[in-house]
Amino acid sequence: MEEKVTNPETKVEVENKATPEVAPKKEDARPRGKGPRRDDRRARRPRAEEVKEYEEIVVDINRVAKTVKGGRKMRFSALMVVGNKKGKFGFGMGKAGEVPDAIKKALEAAKRNTFEIHIVKKGSTIAHEVVGVYGATKVLIKPAPEGTGIIAGGAVRAVLELAGIRNVTSKIYGSRSRINVIRATVNGLVGLKSYDEVQLLRGKEAK
Repeated sequence: MEEKVTNPETKVEVENKATPEVAPKKEDARPRGKGPRRDDRRARRPRAEEVKEYEEIVVDINRVAKTVKGGRKMRFSALMVVGNKKGKFGFGMGKAGEVPDAIKKALEAAKRNTFEIHIVKKGSTIAHEVVGVYGATKVLIKPAPEGTGIIAGGAVRAVLELAGIRNVTSKIYGSRSRINVIRATVNGLVGLKSYDEVQLLRGKEAK
């Protein structure tokens, strides 16, 4: 009788082929039904948007140079107007070596330099005609009926729009330097009288 010889290595190899080892699944340590993981970005709550007190407009950005002992030093100046469109507005200038820094400085200066005016006809226009003067610049601002819109140049439009005036006409006389135009516009708006004061000056009873 022939004896059957079994090779132990072959036997082990066959057994391994027949029953391949499967890596055990890692069980999730987090219990089910307990909400999303902390690292799941899709489940994060959106951040609450900050409510801005003022809206801002960059009116002008200039490159300025200062001559020093070592040569010319280049910087940037920014002119900004801010307002809440409810009668409160302001303007400011800032200088820095980079444009973003100049805008940031101008924004901070504008928030410190604010004014408040009275708007009539449900926040539509001004009470009466007014002329603002600054240096060689004069700005004429006249009230207008509903639907007219803001008929004004760039610098004057920025101030009137952020102040909340929707129907008005204007005209610039003399120098058209943007900073002087804004200062003249502010000078005129600050000199506005309320609707009741105008009625009393005209000899009428205030409503």
